Amino acid sequence: MPVSVRLDKETKAILEKTAKVLHTSKTEVLKKSIRDFCLKTLKEKGKRPYELIQDLVGQEASGIGDLSIRGEEILREHFRRKK
Repeated sequence: MPVSVRLDKETKAILEKTAKVLHTSKTEVLKKSIRDFCLKTLKEKGKRPYELIQDLVGQEASGIGDLSIRGEEILREHFRRKK
């Protein structure tokens, strides 16, 4: 299916360099790029909010064992020290 696309000079140059490096056509680079982008977008949009950040949850420890109990107090101390 023919599709026409208008590219700015910078994007066109990047496309041409990429096609040259990969020893393929600009059409093939565009098709693969569009396919990869669309599949990634559809996959990400289908995720729940927790799934989007799940790799960040529980990865770091504060070293403060009672943070959940004294959270407000610890924040106030932190802000007091900053002033």
